[in-house]
Amino acid sequence: MITSTNNNQIKNIVALNKKARERKAQRLFVVEGIRAVAEVPGELLESVFFVEGFMNTEAGSHFLAEIKAKAPNVKIDEVSSNVFKTMSETVTPQGVLAVVHQRRFTLEDVLGISTGKVAHVVILETLQDPGNMGTIIRTAEGAGATGIIINSTSVDLYSPKVVRSTMGSIFRVPHVIVQDLAETIHTLTDTYKVSVYAAHLKGERYYDEMDFREPSAFLIGNEGNGLSDEIAGLATSYLKIPMEGQLESLNAAVAASLLMYETHRQRKAGTFE
Repeated sequence: MITSTNNNQIKNIVALNKKARERKAQRLFVVEGIRAVAEVPGELLESVFFVEGFMNTEAGSHFLAEIKAKAPNVKIDEVSSNVFKTMSETVTPQGVLAVVHQRRFTLEDVLGISTGKVAHVVILETLQDPGNMGTIIRTAEGAGATGIIINSTSVDLYSPKVVRSTMGSIFRVPHVIVQDLAETIHTLTDTYKVSVYAAHLKGERYYDEMDFREPSAFLIGNEGNGLSDEIAGLATSYLKIPMEGQLESLNAAVAASLLMYETHRQRKAGTFE
């Protein structure tokens, strides 16, 4: 049992929780909670930690057996209650925590090419709120989006708050983080013939009057400032979302959800009418 917070493994977990640069350098991140760890594919598990006594309970014994079944070679350690509190980022720790490898996806994965799907992509520019990021990824799975493209100035995808809010979708929704978003959008439009849409004040048609059955991508901007002029200018078309009352815009995650589910509806029905 690990009883010291000075243990190198524990120090590294604290660093992974708190520092995006460590997560990026090591290509590892932390997942906490019974349900969350259960969602992790076995091949991505690096190590699993249980609080003292957990493995002696019926639930703990069953959970441990599940972990070993999907990841026979994973490193498993028990830690004291005090040490687990140091490792944990949650208010009410469940006593289970895992160090996980970041899954590597390609742009072709995000576009659905590797699975034979029609591109249905969300592009995020400088999104800052972890809850919005997590909600968009989770909704992308539900709406059947093929993937997410995120620029490097957005909130860290592997931060504890984002990981928790995805509810496991982070392992299943293809995603890439890009340094040059403009160049990536040019690749989408020029090489892969993807139509890129932006919700914009200059939009002349409502989103549900447009056809998204062909390869499509939607630009979602920063919560406070929206899309930059440069990125908005790369859109194939502008669209608008109906607004009543005195609202000028919707929450980023809500706007993304509307567009993703309209695309899902059209493709399932075979029509955009």
